[in-house]
Amino acid sequence: MNRYEDAVKLLTSKGRFYIELGLDRISKILEIFDNPQDDLKYIHVAGTNGKGSVCAVIESILRTRYKTGLYTSPHIFEYTERIKFNGENIPQKVFAEYVFEICAKADEANIHLTEFEILTVMMFLYFKEKGAEIVVLETGLGGRFDATNVIKENICSVITHIDYDHTERLGNTKDKIAFEKAGIIKSGCPVVTASAMEVLKDRADELNSLFVLVSPYVSEEYKQASALKGFHQEENLALALTVIRSFFKEITDEEIIEGLKNTVHPFRFEYFPKYNLIVDASHNPNGIEALRTNLDYLYPDEKRRFIFGCLKNKDYNKMINILFCPDDEIYFYEFDYPNAAKFKDLQTACPYPCKPFDGRLKTGNNRLTIVCGSFYMLSSIFKSREELL
Repeated sequence: MNRYEDAVKLLTSKGRFYIELGLDRISKILEIFDNPQDDLKYIHVAGTNGKGSVCAVIESILRTRYKTGLYTSPHIFEYTERIKFNGENIPQKVFAEYVFEICAKADEANIHLTEFEILTVMMFLYFKEKGAEIVVLETGLGGRFDATNVIKENICSVITHIDYDHTERLGNTKDKIAFEKAGIIKSGCPVVTASAMEVLKDRADELNSLFVLVSPYVSEEYKQASALKGFHQEENLALALTVIRSFFKEITDEEIIEGLKNTVHPFRFEYFPKYNLIVDASHNPNGIEALRTNLDYLYPDEKRRFIFGCLKNKDYNKMINILFCPDDEIYFYEFDYPNAAKFKDLQTACPYPCKPFDGRLKTGNNRLTIVCGSFYMLSSIFKSREELL
């Protein structure tokens, strides 16, 4: 087993692989490393859906002029996907070195870090070492007590679409969820959002932060240039373009177009014509609703084959009722993950005939195949994105 595999094994061990929100532990370990986070500039992004797309678009445009860092989660194939400098994954060797160094210093100081906290410390250290001029930072879960929120200020906060997800941790109303997302708003630092929720506006007012409310409209030129397709992306594009135009006025329209064309955000309503296949990492009712809308409008006459799997704590009853039609070919995937929903539970929730998926992708037979429902199952179906291109 190589060092990278050892590092991944350590990250995913029972002692690390869980969620525990809070800023105390990460603040203590970052102090040991001389607070690298204080030497970087950030665009900080939170939201229920769309934050990964917004981050990808902003970073791609900024990279036409700046040395960029991009921190996102979760990954699909390798942990190194989460930390990118100038569009390139952190090398596996460097990743492993950081994991062992961070864990060793944390153990010496009796600081017990979670997987996400280790990765976040690594990100700060790596981007400082590489000289990133701007870091596009996606929250992991929520915002207020997310490990990324250890930063003290930012160029701006961005809050994307807010809906129900992780209600067991963030609250069971949209206002409660929005309050947690609003935790990334910094004193005197602008916030950009397409949501007019009073919770967000009130928090911005409290902190004397400019509140920029974005209309979810993008010109046809930008929509056509964008590598990210689907109606749900228009609001995401509007947010990203507002950030660029408001805070990076030196970036030209030609550079914006270049950045839009070169944006890579795998498996977000991504169509692979070779297999007549769509892979979409929608994993909550709002995301599934966007998927269904895109399918109905862009592929209205195609018969559909679905491969669906999700985590058991997701509202799969609602997702199933939104997504499927009587004439769909439906396969449920009980993939190998500790929290994956069982086939029998998905079958019970489904009003239409369905079969278990055996992990082997079948396409063709004059049907559009759609793989969706969870990030965590995609790597067990596909070896890489490149194999589908």
